[in-house]
Amino acid sequence: MKVGFIGLGNMGTGMARNLIKAGHEVTVYNRTRSRAEELQQEGALAADTPAEASHGEVVITMLADDHAVEQIVFGAGGSEGVLSVLDSKSIHISMSTIGVALSDRLAAAHASKRTAYVAAPVFGRPAAAEAAQLAIIAAGPADALERCRPLFDAMGQRTFIVGEKPSSANLLKLIGNFMIASAIETLGEAFALGRKGGLDPALLLEVLTGTIFPAPVYKNYGGMIARQEFEPAGFKLPLGLKDVRLVMAAAESLNVPLPVASLVRDHFITALARGWEEKDWSAVSVVSAEAAGL
Repeated sequence: MKVGFIGLGNMGTGMARNLIKAGHEVTVYNRTRSRAEELQQEGALAADTPAEASHGEVVITMLADDHAVEQIVFGAGGSEGVLSVLDSKSIHISMSTIGVALSDRLAAAHASKRTAYVAAPVFGRPAAAEAAQLAIIAAGPADALERCRPLFDAMGQRTFIVGEKPSSANLLKLIGNFMIASAIETLGEAFALGRKGGLDPALLLEVLTGTIFPAPVYKNYGGMIARQEFEPAGFKLPLGLKDVRLVMAAAESLNVPLPVASLVRDHFITALARGWEEKDWSAVSVVSAEAAGL
């Protein structure tokens, strides 16, 4: 398929690379052009603008936040946005973690142009993106989802279809990230207690993840917390705070209280006040350690 890929960050680069490996004709765009040029050496075409990357059958956006998605899709500073060049045969797959409200706005904007919009955020860190081991959460028109399946298969190990309303996928993704952030919070508190009580963090990790908490989230983030190893970041603290805020906004719109999310948000803000913008979001665990006098 002829595919445009916009956003070559820690996640997007591996995803685009796997599309190239699968034999798709990929045109890439990134604000920092050097990243696009790296993939050009592997067979991609490098576009000069987002609009130039959007003339294929499908365009994929994998961007940092709502603001970046709005600028790329709707245009900014006089430049053409992705939406302006799509036609009735085109599909836009938004794989970014964005808010439910923006996803609904994108769906309405695409419907007005009679072009298909699919939301397909992912679970997985950069290593999973490189290894095509992502879990993809997809929602949108059934025929568009079927056309996108070869692309999903090239980027992930499993695709979950959650319905025809695109923002359902975004809501599910935000719920998942909220649960990860909550797990990191409890891990931080647990390791602070263990360390203060004289337990070896490595042994604590081994026992907990080898018995009652064997899930990858506890193993991976627990390992980072046990080792106090937060750089290089796979997912930076500001992005974690962004996702917690987005899930809280979704919850507020539905009158669903999330008291744990409020606590986690405050700890993320505390971490950023310490100047930890470049650290992995698991560094929020240090807030609990500091509160314990460690």
